[in-house]
Amino acid sequence: MPKRKAPSKDAELWQKLQRRVVRCKKCPRLIEHCKAIAKKKRKAYADQKYWGKPVENFGDGRADLLVMGLAPGAHGANRTGRMFTGDRSGDWLYRAMHKFGFASQAESIDRNDGLELVNSVVSGVCHCAPPDNKPNRQEVANCQPFLEQTVAQVQPKVVLALGRLAWTETLRLAKEIGWLSPEDAKPPKFSHGAEHQFECGVWILASYHPSQQNTFTGRLTEPMFDAVFARARKLTR
Repeated sequence: MPKRKAPSKDAELWQKLQRRVVRCKKCPRLIEHCKAIAKKKRKAYADQKYWGKPVENFGDGRADLLVMGLAPGAHGANRTGRMFTGDRSGDWLYRAMHKFGFASQAESIDRNDGLELVNSVVSGVCHCAPPDNKPNRQEVANCQPFLEQTVAQVQPKVVLALGRLAWTETLRLAKEIGWLSPEDAKPPKFSHGAEHQFECGVWILASYHPSQQNTFTGRLTEPMFDAVFARARKLTR
């Protein structure tokens, strides 16, 4: 399927949004944590320069699929500067996206590895790496305007929520922007494979997050992850 091209004005607005994300200083705890990790580094990446600041969305400004994660990994996206890049979670995500035609390649090593997304955007509830992968309520709230603007510009047909927090925040946003009306059927609780179509026609799908905590324990398997992307592929067609 060919990638939907955003008009030049929309493309300019999309780039402005990314610059605002990277410049954001609303969460001092997270900003300091990102900088500290970038300075200390992991031994395996000691010779690399870490990004160490908020991570922008990855993909074009218009797409049928919006993949919503939790936040950049401390030694993944916080190191490489690209969502889900440079860690095991990204290995799982882009392998699946490539398999179902949403990514040009299956590997995500660094932001200059040539990977391009096809009719899809990858984002996160938070754009800074949080300590212990746990942003607090205020930090999530501080990033909400970026989530709202991302959804408004991307105009997805399908939102794939990776993890409970992404599912919860997408439903919260759906109420605010009118996707989820009072007359709409109540969405199911979060579970792997859960799905719901809003009255406006947009779908939300749920998957366990491809974190090592889930993949190493077998809570999330490749067939399970592939099934969610197969569903997303069907719905975007």
